[in-house]
Amino acid sequence: GFLPLQGHVVRNWKVRWFVLLQDKLLYYKIEGGKKEPSPKGRILLDGCTITCPCLEYENRPLLIKLKTKTNTDYFLECCSREERDSWALDITGAIHAGHPVQVQELHRMKNSFKLLENISLHNIVERMYDSSTGIKLTRNLDQGNRYKETFTGSSLVDWLISNSFAVSRFEAVTLASMLMDENFLRPVGVRSTEATRSSDPSEKFLDDSTALYMFAESSKKNTSSKEEVHFNISEFSGTIVKQGFLVKQGHKRKNWKVRKFVLRADPAFLHYYDPTKEDNKPVGGFSLRGCLVSALEDNGVPAGVKGNVQGNLFKIITKNDIHYYIQASSKAERVQWIEAVKPLT
Repeated sequence: GFLPLQGHVVRNWKVRWFVLLQDKLLYYKIEGGKKEPSPKGRILLDGCTITCPCLEYENRPLLIKLKTKTNTDYFLECCSREERDSWALDITGAIHAGHPVQVQELHRMKNSFKLLENISLHNIVERMYDSSTGIKLTRNLDQGNRYKETFTGSSLVDWLISNSFAVSRFEAVTLASMLMDENFLRPVGVRSTEATRSSDPSEKFLDDSTALYMFAESSKKNTSSKEEVHFNISEFSGTIVKQGFLVKQGHKRKNWKVRKFVLRADPAFLHYYDPTKEDNKPVGGFSLRGCLVSALEDNGVPAGVKGNVQGNLFKIITKNDIHYYIQASSKAERVQWIEAVKPLT
């Protein structure tokens, strides 16, 4: 699948197509919507160590870090917590092939930490920002440092329970950990920052009156008018139905770029992001109300499509008659996206 990879010489991010084999992880360059025949590089897994979750980059909370036997670091970014954990599990299985006990333990850890049913993290954050009913922000002192607009771990746990997002303190801590893991919140001060280094997901967030947290920069609402606030809420407050990397044809230059797509319901919107950028702002998106979505034939190049693409195409036509041409990585993935989009049109 597609994953952004940080370069070794120039420390920028490029999206590559990754293929996991028994002893190595190959990655390929995509040109014009088609995978090049020879790999751009390879990561040898023998003697490799994996760090997941990796919190070395504040704006990229869904990283996997691989350190090879020769001490070369590779940073791979996923588009969701579920995808990250799935990749990490499979890569770890390849690294520890022949050690089934370790792999079983990883499966157990993965299945013990899941998002509660019918909970939208975006909705929780919107409620937290509410000036009258949201989390109360205060100034706090920690180890001689003053922090503005912070809240304690225990106050967030109390708030989550009182607003019926969790029924117990354990559930609230789990939910708070996920908000932090998805880069909505960040720790400040010594105690909360130290806790993020714990290998146990349930201990990364502290239900404590001396552990300080604040909203992450990427989730702050830098808006200039009430109309813009309403626009943001209407598009981004919906429940995420599906997300993943797809290849999209540009409107002007007709070139093909890998984009991270996020599909939301209630209200129904499809947004796409440039995964090589540091910010978390969409580069485009549209309402799905009144759209038409359909698969395109794999024989030949369909009308409106440029370049030597490798099939698995589908098209979305908006109610304003704007045509979006999108390429999935497989026929099965194309079917999954079409079936997810159709009910929301």
